[in-house]
Amino acid sequence: MKITKAVIPAAGFGTRVLPATKNIPKEMFPIVDKPTIQYIVEEAVSAGITDILIITNRGKGLMEDHFDRSPELEQILERGGKTEFLEVVKGISELANISFIRQKEMKGLGHAVLKAKSFVGNEPFAVLFGDGVIISKKPAIQQLIDHYGEYGEGVVGVKKVPEQDIHKYGSLKVENLHDNVFKCTDMKEKPKTVAEAFSLYSILDRCVLPPEIFEILEHTEPGVGGEIQLTDAMREIAITKGMTAVEFEGIRYDMGNKFGILQAQIEVGLEHPETKDQLREYIKKLAKTL
Repeated sequence: MKITKAVIPAAGFGTRVLPATKNIPKEMFPIVDKPTIQYIVEEAVSAGITDILIITNRGKGLMEDHFDRSPELEQILERGGKTEFLEVVKGISELANISFIRQKEMKGLGHAVLKAKSFVGNEPFAVLFGDGVIISKKPAIQQLIDHYGEYGEGVVGVKKVPEQDIHKYGSLKVENLHDNVFKCTDMKEKPKTVAEAFSLYSILDRCVLPPEIFEILEHTEPGVGGEIQLTDAMREIAITKGMTAVEFEGIRYDMGNKFGILQAQIEVGLEHPETKDQLREYIKKLAKTL
């Protein structure tokens, strides 16, 4: 099935990386020369997504500005003969049909996704979390789209997380079907102990959901942290109809985490044609002092 719409929840405060996020959204943190949110949008576009809704809150207007035209900057670049930069800047506003809506009350990820109901309509849609960048040969969200409807309703992108960290994530009850594809029949948001967890497989930043999720979210009671959890709504689908879980291929960077930001900068910088050689030599010299 062709999926053409994507929702990017990007309304969080980014408290794990304060004070940097006091006035700058974490989604705008650069990885070499592009902000986090652009990597996520480009992933969606590479998977055939044409319409994207980014859910923000007060103080995140920088994201809207980034995907808008900048006539003044374009004129300066054109007059200076900097055609390569001019095309890059123009291209950002032409990536997709991008719209924005604010989550005026911070009631959780489920509440944020519910704001997309009128945008999505009656068709399946992709969800890409605004602080999770995944670098892969094949777009991570495309890997999920390819399995939509294969074993139940909806698909979640999963990875194993360290045992000591399972309390920070949702734990899934899964059964391997073939290769990196699993059937998911239950979920638990942030189990307090390893003993309470179904497995170490957790949803990480990507899913493809049926439109039925909105009706479920409308009746989902606040869960962990007093928030409406998307996991709780997806669990209803998992236990009734089942969902597909795909252990996606690629390297995931948590841009809401201090180490994740540093990791992304270094590893992407080592692949970037303008920085890789100089950065590699710098790291080699630095390593001798450690």
